[in-house]
Amino acid sequence: MFKKNNRDKKPGTPRPILYFYGIAFLAVLLLNWLVFPYLTKPKVVEVGYSDFLDKIESNEVTAVEMDLNEISFVVKDPKGEDTYYKTGYVDDPELVSLLRAHNVDFGAVIPSQPNYLLNLLLSYGIPILIFWLIGRRMSKMLGDRMGSGGLSFGKNTGKIYVPTGDKKTFKDVAGQEEAKEALTEVVDYLSRPERYSEIGAKCPRGVLLVGPPGTGKTLMAKAAAGEADVPFFTIAGSEFVEMFVGRGAARVRDLFGEAKKKAPCIVFIDEIDTIGKKRDSGLNTNDEREQTLNQLLAEMDGFEGDSGVILLAATNRPEVLDPALLRPGRFDRQIPVELPDLQGRIAIFQVHAENYKMSRGINYDILGRATAGASGAEIANVVNEASLRAVRMGHPRVTQEDLEESIEVVIAGHQKKNAILSPEEKKVVAYHEIGHALVAAKQTDTAPIHKITIIPRTSGALGYTMQVEENEKSLMTKTETFNRMVTICGGRAAEEVIFEEITTGAANDIEQVTKIARAMVTRFGMSGEFGMMALETQNNIYLGGDSSLACSPKTSELIDIEVKELIQSAYQRAVQILTDNKAKLHELAEFLYNEETITGEQFMGLLNSENKYTA
Repeated sequence: MFKKNNRDKKPGTPRPILYFYGIAFLAVLLLNWLVFPYLTKPKVVEVGYSDFLDKIESNEVTAVEMDLNEISFVVKDPKGEDTYYKTGYVDDPELVSLLRAHNVDFGAVIPSQPNYLLNLLLSYGIPILIFWLIGRRMSKMLGDRMGSGGLSFGKNTGKIYVPTGDKKTFKDVAGQEEAKEALTEVVDYLSRPERYSEIGAKCPRGVLLVGPPGTGKTLMAKAAAGEADVPFFTIAGSEFVEMFVGRGAARVRDLFGEAKKKAPCIVFIDEIDTIGKKRDSGLNTNDEREQTLNQLLAEMDGFEGDSGVILLAATNRPEVLDPALLRPGRFDRQIPVELPDLQGRIAIFQVHAENYKMSRGINYDILGRATAGASGAEIANVVNEASLRAVRMGHPRVTQEDLEESIEVVIAGHQKKNAILSPEEKKVVAYHEIGHALVAAKQTDTAPIHKITIIPRTSGALGYTMQVEENEKSLMTKTETFNRMVTICGGRAAEEVIFEEITTGAANDIEQVTKIARAMVTRFGMSGEFGMMALETQNNIYLGGDSSLACSPKTSELIDIEVKELIQSAYQRAVQILTDNKAKLHELAEFLYNEETITGEQFMGLLNSENKYTA
């Protein structure tokens, strides 16, 4: 069905190697004609004939050579080194007698050139041999690259992945059901194009995968190629851009030329925002990048409807791409590859667990709820950390404990076993963490407590309180958001209620509560002063979500005032809750101080118990 080019020829000597040999040969010639003679020729000083006679009279001359035009002679200086001189020829009948009287030798005193064959070998043979060996090595490397499916050196550095017995398929991708469904049509088109041609349907020329890092965009593209059982060309956007203007555009042409020969196939460009940024006339323009983008646009326009080449691309920054790249006819479809939901995280854990020896009865539901907001790559890292811990602990298989501890390692770092807190500091940390937990437990619409610990971690945390949602949430009400702020303020509030003093341990809490309060006012429309007025724009939503205010300085000042009032209100509520439950605060903190780590069940059991804890 596809117009497939079968003119695949066995590659001969790559053309860049011939260029290399030619340049090397010219370099050898220039070195021997211009550089080496000048460096090897002895320095000769030209003097007058009278000076020549004076040096003979003073017995400084050791050897003389005469020809029809000049006289060459050697003078030995006080250090014993030879200095070469020459003077014009004068018909002097007494010169020979003078030379004999002072015992001056006659002959070839200026060193002659070496043997012709030896000179030819040293001047040309050895340099050519060296360049030939270098060129042969390069040729071999190019032959290996071309034979393995890579593209030609000097043109582009794309790699080709041909699906084999261990090819990736959609079964290897979990947590992205919507993205897989959107790509299924592309796979079906590559596998059975006649179904679409019968009614005149055309497959999208380009499909753009957008999403945060680590969500599996590259794996998704490779799985699509595996499902369709077609070759898969992959290249990073940065590989198109070089210091020489025009090389990137040439690489784009060569990439698509190679792809058309292998059609049907998939071409995947990772991090396409490297070359696909919006064009402008500012001072920060890059001619090489813009030429590469223009060539990419031209190549996508040149696709034939039945060429069988599908272009997939991935980016974390879709907002910076050039509109000409995103218009219909180029990238016709955008597929979001978002962070997985609860069921997706559970499925990802199960997929990665197949590569490890896992204990029976692993509760993947708990693991999925404990990793809210984690990407597929982060979950893979959690499972691998768990396997490493299992080896360290001497477990024959990865256990539930290994997996839960690895989640904490990824979140807060490894335990600092050598870190010793003083009794006073340990007591403050215990009250701080129980403050968070107690405030959360005494409010509605808050996540249940999963674990509380006061063991220091390598991230710098002296302790932490882990909350795990029972169900996946996509929306938060104003009450839930404010209650979250109150919970975060619980640690600092506990310090003030118990010790009537505050410490530096709440630095991270202060940062989090300020971020939430500012978002409520500027982005979520939860402000009593501004209502639904948008005051802040969020940039790079897939790369941390940097934001910038879009308001006047006076409005910005009002925002700061309302944010401060929100934080103060949340803090006062936390203080009130802890003051009303001071007895339980003492009891729970004492329990945590002695145990160092308690589970959510232990915490709730003690909280709801009428009996006071005794160590």
